[in-house]
Amino acid sequence: MKPSILPSNPCFSSGPCAKRPGWNLDALQSGVFGRSHRAKIGKARLAEVIERSKKVLGLPSDYVLGIVPASDTGAIEMAMWSMLGPRGVDIFAWESFGGGWATDCKSQLKLTDLRVFKADYGKLPDLSQADWSRDVVFTWNGTTSGVRVPNGDWIASGRQGLAICDATSAVFAMEMPWDKLDVVTWSWQKVLGGEGGHGMIALSPRAVERLVTYTPERPLPKIFQMSKGGKLLAGIFEGETINTPSMLCVEDAVDGLKWAESIGGLAGLLARSQANLKTLEDWVAQSSWAGFLAEDKAIRSNTSICLKIVDPAYLALSPEAQAKHAKSIVSVLDKEGAAYDIGAYRDAPVGFRVWGGATVETSDLQALTPWLDWAYAEAKATF
Repeated sequence: MKPSILPSNPCFSSGPCAKRPGWNLDALQSGVFGRSHRAKIGKARLAEVIERSKKVLGLPSDYVLGIVPASDTGAIEMAMWSMLGPRGVDIFAWESFGGGWATDCKSQLKLTDLRVFKADYGKLPDLSQADWSRDVVFTWNGTTSGVRVPNGDWIASGRQGLAICDATSAVFAMEMPWDKLDVVTWSWQKVLGGEGGHGMIALSPRAVERLVTYTPERPLPKIFQMSKGGKLLAGIFEGETINTPSMLCVEDAVDGLKWAESIGGLAGLLARSQANLKTLEDWVAQSSWAGFLAEDKAIRSNTSICLKIVDPAYLALSPEAQAKHAKSIVSVLDKEGAAYDIGAYRDAPVGFRVWGGATVETSDLQALTPWLDWAYAEAKATF
């Protein structure tokens, strides 16, 4: 039967993600608007985002953290363009964005000593193939595949190269072994439900050393430059952004961090996300038609939770018919107000992607699962 109870918040998009519980525009009233971001008051607000982020994440005291343009994409690109070149590079890719970084290294940076290790959606490549005398680039959590690295054990403590990690859908939801990571990038619109357009980049002392001792032969656009004349542009990591940020977005980021602190900091965030994953795991365990794209629980994401249809009746359909029915399920759930934006990423296998980060209430996922069952039954009746 058609369910009678809707999720209170049907926003399950994987980016921008659901706002924190109870959010409304009043949360931005104390913002610094109509003032220069370079004025003392504006710079202080930017610095507050940096310092609160460091505290919640437990960033080591000798790491620096900055706010940069163009979301996580801008942050990881500026790291690659500024730092890659003096050593060979290994890239591990198991989803769309990791594949994109590999393409950029080959086609845009034109690195000649480049090794790319790929895996299909739902799986990890063999991480033991990493050569830590080289620089290694990887995503911590595959936003479009629902696959994450299980831990940092595969990263050498005595590495010579840099560990460069795109962690945009992992930070604030997964334990990050900071001592194993030299460059970590993310954006505001993921786990804390912030607004888009701004990235963050954390650098270890080893990454800073690379920046101040290595000058790429390639020209660097202004928004990629983090050092000059052999010195780190320290202001970037103190609230002096490279270009003009949205102070509305800055205020929203502050609000998200304050909420994180109010629920117990990182431990509270992780617990909420894990509870969300468990809700879907319990449902899948009883489902006759749904499964996880990441079949191995050890590598399954607790944020970008990717589902596939495993019903033999569905799998007997043509690929075109499978895609049609999956899209119809997404469409009907949107129309009913039960779930917004849960279709699989455009490059990923046909299926569904449900965000399980900390801003999503577990009760809303519990309300969603009967709607998934109902929508699938409606679609199956037309097979």
